[in-house]
Amino acid sequence: MSTVDQVTDPLSYHGEGPVWFAGWPGLRWVDMLAGDVLELDAVTREVSRHHVGTVAAALRPRPDGGAVLAVERGFALANHSLDEIEPLGELWSDSGVRMNEGGCDPDGRFYCGSMAYDTRAGAGKLYRLDAGGTVRTVLTGVTISNGLAWSPDGTTAYYIDTPSQRIDRFDYDGELTGRRPAVLVPPEAGAPDGMTVDADGRLWVALWGGSAVHCYTPEGKLEERVTLPVTQVTACAFGGPDLDELFITTSRQGIGDGEQPEAGALFSYRPGVRGIPVLTFG
Repeated sequence: MSTVDQVTDPLSYHGEGPVWFAGWPGLRWVDMLAGDVLELDAVTREVSRHHVGTVAAALRPRPDGGAVLAVERGFALANHSLDEIEPLGELWSDSGVRMNEGGCDPDGRFYCGSMAYDTRAGAGKLYRLDAGGTVRTVLTGVTISNGLAWSPDGTTAYYIDTPSQRIDRFDYDGELTGRRPAVLVPPEAGAPDGMTVDADGRLWVALWGGSAVHCYTPEGKLEERVTLPVTQVTACAFGGPDLDELFITTSRQGIGDGEQPEAGALFSYRPGVRGIPVLTFG
């Protein structure tokens, strides 16, 4: 039976959004509220840190090896080494609202959703950045916009607004339509946060406050529970050359000094299934 391994020291205050892309040196994830992207070298397993803004909410690869980023109040583009950042302009002026989590669709467009720093209900939106630079609002009335992933065949999107305790399903044919619940997470299990999909179409969901990642079928059946030694589990993604390693990010947010010394570390787990390649921008 596979076990959870700690890959790094607790390097992040609020680790989030792991992404594996073959055109990068290794796995990348964010220390969100520090405004940094962390990179785990696939060969040396050394970690480097790149500052990209006041907030680094999410990132996805561009086919040339660069990246598209969600920063505090908008989007940005970065080169391969993340040392040249091109902000694309602020989408709002309210300093009490920030970007939080996102992903790309099968047509190469990057989505990221926002939330209020004080988590007030309905203050967020889900935005979509098209390859030409146009930004469109896709959803409104969002509270904590989180996991966003597509089925292996690209016809279904899954989305999490964390306080709803649900993973919602959309039909996808270039637009998101037909929103309905797919999975209901019991509150005692934790709150659904970041998410990924494996090659068999199952959903792997990080549980904030739940010390776990859950694996669900698209029909909502719980198939596996991966237990971690920390409570604030934030996101997960398949990586490694064979996409058979589930990388899991964690946070120290809300954890007292001296408690949970591993919180903020990156973990990994080999579930015996593979992921699908990350969708790229543009």
